[in-house]
Amino acid sequence: MLKDRYGYGLSTASPAARDAYVRGLDIYLAADVGAEASLREAIEADQGFALAHAALARCHHVNGRGRAARAALADARAMLKGVSAREASQVDMLGSLIEGDSVAATRKARSHLEDHPRDAVVAQTCLGVFSLIGFSGMKGREEACHSLAASLAPAFGEDWWFLSALAFAQMETGRTTEATRSLETAIALNPRNANAAHHRAHLYYELGETRAGLAYLEDWQRAYDPTALLYCHLSWHRALWAMGEGDTTRMWQIVDADIAPPQDHAPAINVLTDLAALLFRAELAGHEVAPERWQTASDFARAKFATPGVAFADVHAALAHAMAGEGEALSRLIAEARGPAADLVAGLGRAFGHLAAQDWAEAAAGLSEALEDHERIGGSRAQRDLIEHGLVAATLRLGKPEDARRLLARRPKTATQGVVKGLA
Repeated sequence: MLKDRYGYGLSTASPAARDAYVRGLDIYLAADVGAEASLREAIEADQGFALAHAALARCHHVNGRGRAARAALADARAMLKGVSAREASQVDMLGSLIEGDSVAATRKARSHLEDHPRDAVVAQTCLGVFSLIGFSGMKGREEACHSLAASLAPAFGEDWWFLSALAFAQMETGRTTEATRSLETAIALNPRNANAAHHRAHLYYELGETRAGLAYLEDWQRAYDPTALLYCHLSWHRALWAMGEGDTTRMWQIVDADIAPPQDHAPAINVLTDLAALLFRAELAGHEVAPERWQTASDFARAKFATPGVAFADVHAALAHAMAGEGEALSRLIAEARGPAADLVAGLGRAFGHLAAQDWAEAAAGLSEALEDHERIGGSRAQRDLIEHGLVAATLRLGKPEDARRLLARRPKTATQGVVKGLA
């Protein structure tokens, strides 16, 4: 029986289909371009290859192409006769995920990984900040992600994709020394893994190494296709560091070229969250942000995330609406907040509204409350720092500079980046 790169049997008798499938998955796991083309090549070689259809469905899903994802999923389900239990389980789990039943998908993924711990397609749906665990809205989800990654580590061994995912879980739970070791090995095994480059960028951020981080990404991203999955988000890191280095001209160049709409190839969630977060941080640092930039972010949020339900996107939509002066859109989002972290979405929406209105006391109260368990909204620590930075700004406006410094002292490395104007 032909096998994949992780040693699992595949229900195809075509070496060409197997090779194209393995190549497509590697491209997908490295967040590079060409995964869909390779998976279609696998399907052309064997139309009955269920996992190739399922992997193509997952690629479409990650890129926000819902209709195409459901069509490929239907093809995968139609090809299940005669496949192994593992393959049928993988298709079933991905089906729940693509159809929006995250509770069932999480349950099925955990059960699947107990029996097939090296199945990277399923493991990838659970690890990371944009995963089933990452968007679960539960308390302690960062530790839960690390716990799962640690449990899978013996099975994966020195695999370039897994070690990168493990490093991110380690980093987000404060294990930066372990994360450094994991990333060094992952990058040595595959230097062109965009996920590893992204996670290395986050490690630079957590360590407060602004200049080194900017130099690393500027060099790495030169050979990265602008249509690739992570190009927009890596650009956010570069823009943030350019601002930290005082190069606002470069910052706005990156924003306009690689972050702000239209970005036809970037996932909508990255465009919204990265744009809103960058504009907010620029304002907090004392840089002038043209009102039309906030209007663009607000309009994009209404167009792409009209129905609340993904907390991480909803929080940034609320920020964009508040700063654009779109009170009706903000009020509607607060009232219609849905999902496991709806309480945080509504609370942060109100806090951002107070912040935009310069009602510093109410803004500080709301942001302070959100800090208690803000990991529930999803996203990385670096991305959620905007909540703490907003609280620092409000605290300064209330004439409490020492309290503001104590807040940032909890993240001492990032406190050196000049994130809030007026904080010495």
